[in-house]
Amino acid sequence: MVCCPHAVRGPSGSGRLCRVDAQAAVERTWRSDAGGMLGVLTRRLGDLDRAEEALQDAVAEALRRWPSEGVPENPPGWLVTAAWRKALDAIRREVTGREKVAALARTPPAAPTGDDRLAMVFACCHPALPEPARMALTLTAVAGLPADAIAAAFLLPRATMAQRLVRAKKNLRDQGVRVEVPPAEELGARLTAVLTVIYLIYNEGYLAASGDVAERRDLAREGLDLARQLAGLMPREPETAGLAALLELHEARAATRFDDQGRLVLLEEQDRSRWDLSLIRHAAGRLGRAAALDRPGPYQLQAAIAAQHALAPSWPATNWAAVRKLYDHLQTLAPSPVVTLSRAVATGFVAGPAVALGEVDALADRLSGYRLWHATRADLLLRLGRPPEAADALRRALALATNPAERELLTRRLAGLSAP
Repeated sequence: MVCCPHAVRGPSGSGRLCRVDAQAAVERTWRSDAGGMLGVLTRRLGDLDRAEEALQDAVAEALRRWPSEGVPENPPGWLVTAAWRKALDAIRREVTGREKVAALARTPPAAPTGDDRLAMVFACCHPALPEPARMALTLTAVAGLPADAIAAAFLLPRATMAQRLVRAKKNLRDQGVRVEVPPAEELGARLTAVLTVIYLIYNEGYLAASGDVAERRDLAREGLDLARQLAGLMPREPETAGLAALLELHEARAATRFDDQGRLVLLEEQDRSRWDLSLIRHAAGRLGRAAALDRPGPYQLQAAIAAQHALAPSWPATNWAAVRKLYDHLQTLAPSPVVTLSRAVATGFVAGPAVALGEVDALADRLSGYRLWHATRADLLLRLGRPPEAADALRRALALATNPAERELLTRRLAGLSAP
């Protein structure tokens, strides 16, 4: 269907849209406000499943009505109101629903706010849920990701992820968990999980693990907004400031991560004159205030590493010794083979590629199924003048990569090695 470039005005003054335009408006609203809409509905209904079902029915109604009536001034508010009515209708049809409808109808929900999204994150990160379920439930309820996309991010079959989500929702319902930011004394018990899932939301937007798009800017912005809200909610907690600073430093160079053809641009090749210097300074100040609290944590250290890159005038001028030392601290606080791999990159610039390759090869038993392990090996092998081995490493990385922009970059680099 081809849409006219201008809306045709009806008697009421609302624009008549073609179905494609209405669907695009619904999709935009879902991407930007799914968490808030579900949050406000679940808070009032006390049931995430019921809220999701009602909101899906409201989306279907929007797709029927918006093409002729036009997109409302407040699409999230329209969808919440429509979902609320549908939820009440469903409850009314139940045997015990009449009294519940009367109680609920006294205070209909308001339009969603940022607080509703953050409340939804805290509800999904309830201690009653196992950690994998917390992350998966947050990605679907707050970020609006479908089960297949979440399954791809966790490297699990879709059916397995769907069952995990069903069990998580039932657990929340059985525990009577309310969708609200918990009292101050309970924040700490959920903080680690909340930080993790917000970071995961941002990362999925920064470089998508599934689907046919390289990045999802809306999802990255959602993660950044949630991190900032969390930092405001807990101003004396340095790790919330560390996460917010880390995401701000990443966001400061978002405009340079892809070229005009949509191809991924590596950090060393990005045009630093286009980075958002005011955001970098803001993030550095936030990080400095967090460091002054003298309670270092993994997100503060990751932000400090990102700040070294953001503040360096050029790639060669990066203080690699400082970066490597920060990775040493990070490995102490949050040891993982991926941290060791990242440290090895810095080692390559401090002690040379041969030493770094030794560090990387020592991780073979733990990271041989990780695309960036092979890509890092390829870089080091190239610097050591071993192109045939580098090409083999690139082929292995390509076989493991799922993001289309990453695959294009690896393919391009591999073709460059194969060219005469």
